[in-house]
Amino acid sequence: MAKKSGGLRFQPSGGARAPQVPVGKKQRLSIERLANDGRGIAFVEGRTWFVSGALPGEEVEARVQGARSQVVEARAERILSASPQRRPEPCVHARTCGGCSVQHMPHADQLELKQRQLAEQFSRVAGVQPQRWAAPLVGPEFGYRRRARIAVRWDAKARRLDVGFRVAASQGIVAIDDCPVLVQPLQPILRALPNVLRSLDKPQAIGHVELFHGTASAILVRHTAALGEEDLARLQAFAEAQDAQLWLQGSGEPEPFASAPELGYRLERWNLQLSYRPGDFVQVNAPVNEAMVAQALEWLAPQADERVLDLFCGLGNFALPLAREVREVVAVEGVQAMVERAEQNAAGNGLDNVRVVRADLAEPLADAGWAQGGFAAVLLDPPRDGALQVVRQIGALGARRLVYVSCNPATLARDSAELLAQGYRLSQAGILDMFPQTAHVEAMALFEKP
Repeated sequence: MAKKSGGLRFQPSGGARAPQVPVGKKQRLSIERLANDGRGIAFVEGRTWFVSGALPGEEVEARVQGARSQVVEARAERILSASPQRRPEPCVHARTCGGCSVQHMPHADQLELKQRQLAEQFSRVAGVQPQRWAAPLVGPEFGYRRRARIAVRWDAKARRLDVGFRVAASQGIVAIDDCPVLVQPLQPILRALPNVLRSLDKPQAIGHVELFHGTASAILVRHTAALGEEDLARLQAFAEAQDAQLWLQGSGEPEPFASAPELGYRLERWNLQLSYRPGDFVQVNAPVNEAMVAQALEWLAPQADERVLDLFCGLGNFALPLAREVREVVAVEGVQAMVERAEQNAAGNGLDNVRVVRADLAEPLADAGWAQGGFAAVLLDPPRDGALQVVRQIGALGARRLVYVSCNPATLARDSAELLAQGYRLSQAGILDMFPQTAHVEAMALFEKP
């Protein structure tokens, strides 16, 4: 992948203010380099242009999607001179759908982009690089996504129901007949879904639809008004024809329309099955998820006589495999529904050495009863906001090994600086390619006290 060094060039303040660039304007651009999110960067008349769908060295015709001050956001509509690195997008909707932003890059270049983003965040925010870079954790490029949200919008003027995925940088919806990143069992559901939704007597009551696949397939229909009996019968018949469960959600929590076996997914290496309900957080990429859990346990190196802490435990994705290898796991979660789900998963797998507790992780940890006695090791997998309040207290727990799984390199780097200040060292780190064909970066880092 082509690279150019140097910071962004912005127009200095002062002087006459240049007129704003109108949305929809077309502009010919020479792309100089890539931003960390995979967009091409160009410079015209003192403005910095971020162009989705463009690569360094290319000449493109781009259409403006938004502008503020000296920054213009645009999308490449025509490639006038292509980079040697460009590949044909495998999906015909890649240039309009907002789901996959870097399909025009070879997979190796996507990984390099993500690796560079993580390294730059560590360097810029924490002033550190790991002692060892781990190889990227990868899975299939396509056919990996086991969960998807389908956008639905009623066009009252045209009296038409639009069904598909969101258009990039827009509220528009693009109809999708085939999605290359979706797992195969969900493909026929995706293709047949628009027709059944348009056949409803009250299609305007549909908010959106979510698809899930694990030990079974499921269709969650979120509705903004009550659905009539005939519409419910149509949806149930559709779900049965697709060998899927039908779930409904109005103002409350998702509920199954009819009794069905529990939804779940397996972690084969540890002979575990975790149950979940639509609406619960589940990693979308099953092969990378299992590889991620295996790598986390390898890095954490848990011992049979140790007590280990799992923070932000969710369904027990890490806690249950850990419990196969240590004396005790304390799994902490802030959402009561997830606490109950993790407890059920531990019991369902015959694990009696997992203690699941609900706690506000912004509060002092050392004073909590479950924290008494300390821990040999800690694993945490926080949301995008990171875990700054938690890591500020990690030292008090006595753990000498800590694995941090992150979905946001910026907050990982910020929290790393705090851990370094407590005497930990960044032993190794690497990216997890959880979302191929996107610029989204997941990462894992190991911190140790000498």
